[in-house]
Amino acid sequence: MKQRVLFVMTSMYNGGAERSLVNLLNELNPNDFDVDLLLLKKMGILLPQIPEWVNVLEPSDGIQLMYTPETIRGHIGAKALRLAANAVIKTLVRRDCYARAFRWKYVYSKVIEPLDKEYDVSVAYITGELLYFICEKTKAPRKVLWVHNDYLAEDQPKEFDMPYMSQMDAIVTISTKCAEVLETVFPIYRDKVHEMHNITSSAVIRKQSEELFPAEYKEGQFTIVSIGRLAEQKGFDWAIQAARILKDKKIDFSWFILGTGALEKKLKGMIGDLDVTDVIHLIGARENPYPYIKNADILVQSSRYEGKSIVLDETKILGTPIVVTDYETVYDQIADGKEGVIVPKTPEGIALGIQEMMEDQEKRSRIHEYLCSHEYGNQDEVVKYVEVLTGNAR
Repeated sequence: MKQRVLFVMTSMYNGGAERSLVNLLNELNPNDFDVDLLLLKKMGILLPQIPEWVNVLEPSDGIQLMYTPETIRGHIGAKALRLAANAVIKTLVRRDCYARAFRWKYVYSKVIEPLDKEYDVSVAYITGELLYFICEKTKAPRKVLWVHNDYLAEDQPKEFDMPYMSQMDAIVTISTKCAEVLETVFPIYRDKVHEMHNITSSAVIRKQSEELFPAEYKEGQFTIVSIGRLAEQKGFDWAIQAARILKDKKIDFSWFILGTGALEKKLKGMIGDLDVTDVIHLIGARENPYPYIKNADILVQSSRYEGKSIVLDETKILGTPIVVTDYETVYDQIADGKEGVIVPKTPEGIALGIQEMMEDQEKRSRIHEYLCSHEYGNQDEVVKYVEVLTGNAR
């Protein structure tokens, strides 16, 4: 008999967790699973990549009221209600993850209806409000949580999450360091923690990387690419400052940042203020980012923290040399000097790492050859995912 599985996700914008979910859904066997996908915001450029056999649910009125009030008739009043509630909570609780926990407890949970359908397993594919949702609003004898970042670095609300964690049958995370953090924060639940890497298909990524040559790129110019949400975590403010340092040194380059997010206006203002509009470009998200990675000279990841970056795994598959900041979990993923260079989490460190890679063609070629000689795809990892979903994991 097929397993009835519910995945709950925020949206299908072009983030690492979203791409991880798309890859997982495309690897699951429809003969073994009946899958419903509930998106709190039914939108995002990755929606077309969800396989046709997956049933994408329509969000309930309560979910739309809280997450996309503009989709509801008479939405002006609904939007005002949500904004007012969020503003009050944000004033009282200034830490983002704690504010989201409080708004769930005192506002969102009161408005959002439980789901009627029963499942064999319900899955929150990121932590926070999705964890609270599957505990309070879904009916399933098995519940699973995915944690895609360093729980402590992300400043998640341990005290609020504790009773919800007790309801999880499995807590999945994506790197050794992230697993160690969860086991330290929740020692009584350490037996529930499973380390499983994001699924990446090397064959699919290589094929998609050949689909086009980016129109924004100029042949012969040193090209840098970065990919991620325009959020504080990703350190694009450091990237912009690094671009200014490189420009002051009269170095010729173009740096393209793919992504959207809450900091777009602020970052564009910073680019203008530092007079780097000619060298660093915010070009929005792309459904297929792989040609941008493949045809760049280097990829730069300027993050303050990560769990396990799916962008780095994809970049290694495509053989593009990497410059990445030394956040705590990076050493789970990058062999310094072989797969890229790890630099300090400062604009100066990022700029020096880029300059080193630009000026040392031999080093770039050596890293490229090393990456191309290794297999980084892990589509076989889906076996472990199935075991966790079905409760057969060791």
